[in-house]
Amino acid sequence: MRILTAGESHGKALVAILEGFPKGVKIDIDFINEELRRRQAGFGRGKRMQIEKDRVEIVSGVRNKITIGSPVSVLIKNRDQKIFPEKKDDLASLYIPRPGHADLAGLLKYGEKDIHNILERASARETAARVCIGSICKLFLKEFNIKIASFTVSIGGITSFKKPKNVEEIIKKTRNSLLNCIDKDKERLMIKEIEKVKKEKDTVGGVVEIWADNVPAGLGSFMHFDKRLDAKIAYYLMSIPAIKGVEIGLGFRCAEKRGSQVHDAIFYSENKGLYRKTNNCGGIEAGVSCGMPIIVRIAMKPISTLMNSLDSVNLLTKKKQKAPLVRSDICAVASCGVVAESMLAITLVESFLEKFGCDSLKEIKRNYREYLKLISKISQK
Repeated sequence: MRILTAGESHGKALVAILEGFPKGVKIDIDFINEELRRRQAGFGRGKRMQIEKDRVEIVSGVRNKITIGSPVSVLIKNRDQKIFPEKKDDLASLYIPRPGHADLAGLLKYGEKDIHNILERASARETAARVCIGSICKLFLKEFNIKIASFTVSIGGITSFKKPKNVEEIIKKTRNSLLNCIDKDKERLMIKEIEKVKKEKDTVGGVVEIWADNVPAGLGSFMHFDKRLDAKIAYYLMSIPAIKGVEIGLGFRCAEKRGSQVHDAIFYSENKGLYRKTNNCGGIEAGVSCGMPIIVRIAMKPISTLMNSLDSVNLLTKKKQKAPLVRSDICAVASCGVVAESMLAITLVESFLEKFGCDSLKEIKRNYREYLKLISKISQK
């Protein structure tokens, strides 16, 4: 399976192509649009979210709402178009790079002078295209009762230590949440923190936890480093703009504990077969899913554009100058969780298709049923 996205933040549209997706998956446009809405929501988002009302248009690969095996292509039009492929725009050139953005690194990489040619593609607006593809992957996973959800663990220094039992509980408790948080008491403190940060003309980041339930044992591989499921998850989640850290299971806390406190003991009973009482590994051992829920955390840095601008340098004059003020969010942690769900869904579908085939849903389901019978025999006897 391969994915390609295209488009600029203020261009005509965003485009995504999904190649190698199986035939026979029912596509729910309303579900994809709801996922796009979730990406734009969350307390602390900026005015751009009030302008754009993202809606997906499926261009190819689907007939009568069913995938046909050919590349699926999707289109999301931008309302706030400011740059054009075939005519000159009236945007003044930017020569002052913003700390924390791709501005300076991009200018150096491409030998560019106008920062607009860097920031337009480096913008997190591109993640709307990924959410479209991730939503399609969620629809595939739904056929196998694999569900994914996320929740906000922390905003700045405000942290919730509540843990859900499963994805269904996450969905239920975050349904009416402004910050996609399962802890209402801590959420109120998080909102106050965002309001405080806004008054101080600053930005704030946080931590998101993503769960995937009913993932079968056996996805991924320890035979090749690039096939390890945990490595692919970390790679895909780190590709989200502003993500600076990924943990699976206990993550960095493993380094503080002894082996007897970390590794998940294996038990057997006639009713359950082989089972675990803990899930410190986060559902993955040796790069392979082990049948427990997959649990991942990501750390999102504060948005780089500040109302109280940091020091920078005018690249034309080489004189000290404040970074430019560009429309931005105060906090985008909640919506980042939606993007992370999509990236985890994409990762799981890729590994799922490697394991069970990729031509048609009917064939994949047949292979999947036979595989479940096999591992059930191993687990039960």
